[in-house]
Amino acid sequence: MVETESGAFLGDTRIRLLEAIGEFGSITQAAKTVPLSYKAAWDAIDSMNTLADQPIVERAVGGSGGGGTRLTAYGRRMVAFYRAMEESYQEVLDRVAQKFGSEGPGDMQQYRGLLRRMSMKTSARNQFVGPICALRDGAVNCEVTLRLDPQTELVAMITRESMDRLNLALGTEVHAFVKAQTVMLMTDPAVRTSSRNHLWGTISRIHVGSVNDEITLTLPGGRHVIAIISHASVESLGLLEGGKACALIQDSSITLATFD
Repeated sequence: MVETESGAFLGDTRIRLLEAIGEFGSITQAAKTVPLSYKAAWDAIDSMNTLADQPIVERAVGGSGGGGTRLTAYGRRMVAFYRAMEESYQEVLDRVAQKFGSEGPGDMQQYRGLLRRMSMKTSARNQFVGPICALRDGAVNCEVTLRLDPQTELVAMITRESMDRLNLALGTEVHAFVKAQTVMLMTDPAVRTSSRNHLWGTISRIHVGSVNDEITLTLPGGRHVIAIISHASVESLGLLEGGKACALIQDSSITLATFD
């Protein structure tokens, strides 16, 4: 669920309503598909259009039936982003289920139910976009390489099912989201790590906190990577504004989304 200060903005029911509108071009048919009453469907659309920065649904003028209802380009991107974040959230739950599987499926169902009832606010500080320049197709997982600029590439690992659902291919423009808390930093080029992505740059800003510090790294192409690490780590690494550092990003820590 996506929450705003005014209350719930997006949830599974509203997303299914938007997807049905995109498929049928009719709010009447979309409401029946969800299912919702016609009034409930329109109330949901009015609420979303009011809270969103741009209209999500608009009336289509003309046609043999005198027009209909359709998703705007902004609305289609909103649905795609929600589904991408939902998939990432489910993968996290699956990993938790594997870790605590010994407690039994009943306990995990209770945990899942609790998490669904809780509002979750997320914010990926690092957002990149670029075309796919390489794909390695595996039986279960697939490796996707994005070219952010002529000097920078980013490698992500996603499931084969995700690749098929996103309809990924060479040249497809993809958005990549990385949480700042998952970005590690190093300063020694000789250190070997398991991270697929080593992004060297210049430290352009250090925002000091009471426990953790926020480090902004400027890459050669001008893009920024933000990492949140402990103040003790900043001191032990000797990080200073103007100094060089490398952002380490695991390929499995990257969430991909397309907005076609």
